[in-house]
Amino acid sequence: MTAAAEPTSVRRLDTPGATELAGLAAVFEDLQYALRCCEHLVTQLGRRDPDPVLVEALWTAALLAYARCFSARRAGLTAADLDGLEDGAEFGELHAALLKLRDHLASRHVNPRETFTIGAAQANDGTPTGIAVVSSTHPQVEEASVRLFGRLAYLLAGRVDARMQQRQRAVLDEAAALSPGRLAKLPLVHLTPG
Repeated sequence: MTAAAEPTSVRRLDTPGATELAGLAAVFEDLQYALRCCEHLVTQLGRRDPDPVLVEALWTAALLAYARCFSARRAGLTAADLDGLEDGAEFGELHAALLKLRDHLASRHVNPRETFTIGAAQANDGTPTGIAVVSSTHPQVEEASVRLFGRLAYLLAGRVDARMQQRQRAVLDEAAALSPGRLAKLPLVHLTPG
């Protein structure tokens, strides 16, 4: 008995259900990406001398991916999806903080790493003798916060995966309702090997 050959192409479905499924797949991938960033962050923060550029890059990327999952333009998540999660109250606070941090780190107007203050040095008679530029560095993210964020992303990915499975069944039903001739007229999407 020979095994069925893997398909090399599929027919593109442009139904509302297929669009919703594509949105859920994008949300799932963003959650997985945020989770992978958290895993790399835990490794980096566990080092004796973590690279601050890499830490900031990973943290910012994780926050951007997470926030996209809650975009109103996608068939994604809402704050209500936090309800019923273990440690739900803690996750609700974390969710709000993550979105606020995303806005801060992705700001086009403010340096998210440092705050600068300008001071004037004075002589004994009170006259200014020079100007000092003083910077205050914001602290790096802590490992405990990264771990909690990773756990939240993992739990939300489980919810999205369950929705995707339901939506896949509905989209398969939509495709099954099409005649073979109608299905054959839909555009081909070529699959790339694994």
